[in-house]
Amino acid sequence: MKVVVIGGTGLIGSKVVAGLGELGHEAVAAAPSTGVNTLTGEGLAEVLKGASVVVDVSNSPSFEDQAVMDFFRASTGNLLKAETEEGVAHHVALSVVGTERLLGSGYFRAKQAQEDLIKASGNPYSIVHATQFFEFAKGLADGVTQGDTVHLPDARIQPIVSDDVAAAVVRAALGDPVGGVAEVAGPEAFRLEEFIRMGLSAQDDPRKIVTDPQATYWGAELQDDTLLPGPDAQIAGTRFADWLAQQK
Repeated sequence: MKVVVIGGTGLIGSKVVAGLGELGHEAVAAAPSTGVNTLTGEGLAEVLKGASVVVDVSNSPSFEDQAVMDFFRASTGNLLKAETEEGVAHHVALSVVGTERLLGSGYFRAKQAQEDLIKASGNPYSIVHATQFFEFAKGLADGVTQGDTVHLPDARIQPIVSDDVAAAVVRAALGDPVGGVAEVAGPEAFRLEEFIRMGLSAQDDPRKIVTDPQATYWGAELQDDTLLPGPDAQIAGTRFADWLAQQK
């Protein structure tokens, strides 16, 4: 089966391409560096010829509110139109657990707009919602650092390693379209403060970490369970502490 992976050269995309290839499928990495630009439509028709499935794990190069909205609207619109014209049978997109509860953030409003376009398209689809990646603990901390202090909301998070996210996306791509959302999360929930503390400590990062009632998550206010998956989520096996130990 031919599967085109939009964003196929990135962290998740490259793992999805490798995973599909190991299972004997023709996985094609599509990105601007390979001559495929979903924002302009360049190369889309050519790369989608003969494809059974399109996996979209792309992300906006800018997280500024208007830029990220423009990216997901244009990219997703162009992609869905090209899939319809080429007769692609299944659209798989990677999104984020809690997106619909995080609309105070411009980024998550854009992700919701992406999902809404997919649902309204009439194309057979599956949306994979993943929790925050282990790999992004430092980036999350960087976004809420003031001086030498990390200011975090008081909420829980159930992070997952990127390898397990990619495996879930591969499973979705090889399955039938679900016409809805499937969630995937790591095996353990942490307070945000604990998750970030573990991640920074493993990198000998000396920043102070505080729970701040005024802090937001990429601009969105959190409830205790905003970032947690529902009861039907697929639970991956890799524990955060084990992954951190492997990074040393």
